Amino acid sequence: MRRGQKCVFFPLLAIALCLCIANVDAGITLQPPVKLKWHYYRQHTTCTYAEEFVRHQVELFWKADRSITAKLLRLLYSDCFVTGCDASILLDGPDSEKTAPQNWGLGGFVAIDKIKEVLEIRCPGVVSCADILNLATRDAVHLAGGPAYPVFTGRRDGVSSKASTVDLPSPSISGGEALAYFKSRGLDVLDLGTLLGAHSMGRTHCRYILDRLYNFNNTGRPDPSMNKAFADQMRKQCPQRTKKGQSDPLVFLNPESSSKYTFTESFYKRVLSYQSVLGVDQQLLFSNDTLQITQEFAGGFEYLRRSLALSMSRMGNINVLTGNAGEIRRNCRYINDGKPQ
Repeated sequence: MRRGQKCVFFPLLAIALCLCIANVDAGITLQPPVKLKWHYYRQHTTCTYAEEFVRHQVELFWKADRSITAKLLRLLYSDCFVTGCDASILLDGPDSEKTAPQNWGLGGFVAIDKIKEVLEIRCPGVVSCADILNLATRDAVHLAGGPAYPVFTGRRDGVSSKASTVDLPSPSISGGEALAYFKSRGLDVLDLGTLLGAHSMGRTHCRYILDRLYNFNNTGRPDPSMNKAFADQMRKQCPQRTKKGQSDPLVFLNPESSSKYTFTESFYKRVLSYQSVLGVDQQLLFSNDTLQITQEFAGGFEYLRRSLALSMSRMGNINVLTGNAGEIRRNCRYINDGKPQ
């Protein structure tokens, strides 16, 4: 938070949100986007119950498979951090964003397709795929123990999707590089420390951590920042080479949460004990600011919930399309005139 700023809380977190973290420079207010609106569909369209329809479908998916929260979180991140929150990640095509190597293993598409199908039956051509993705992620986060943060709506969908535009960083990125990447998207150090908390749940493929386990920085040795016992445990789950016909194994990002798929401060406690699965998570200790954020979240889950409400809303506002820009897709996998441009 800003130096000298006192801690004040406002209803719905839509006006301002402050965290009691001393000496950390970070964005502390949630400014309602000029182009987006609170309850846009209820107040400005005929699809009055759009958000309720989304919430109902998400609840059905979550009850059947709790991993939907982690899948939607990664899907939203992969969408917003590339060209902005325009649902371009949902477009099919041989050179679409979803085919980029950085997006290998994405899930959650079936859930978005189903929600869109339901909304097209009830209010055709009204609710954008970009809004569906943001609303569905919010509802899934809440079901997993996170906050029911505000999602301003009125986004329109992009009409272009190219794998060449995907510049998502490696899971082994340094702390300084990660912060620079977030700042390039209009976010800050508190957003970085908070949004990495999405790794409280979900799984990753071993390919993304083999360097940490066997050849950190081309040394032929494991990452020295990893707890030795934890590194030994991870090497048992992620062999250096898979056997013929064996698929790339999956490991939980946070063994404390594992298959429960719930938000918990244990993720940050593991960072402090050098038991992070991904290198970028362990980099939360790279500076005094991120260390302090990690310590605060490890010591109090409510701090994380409140900060997550702010950061998720801020991420959902990156380079949104409104007005006459883009379109409202009838099918989230295709633009209305055919193939992606």
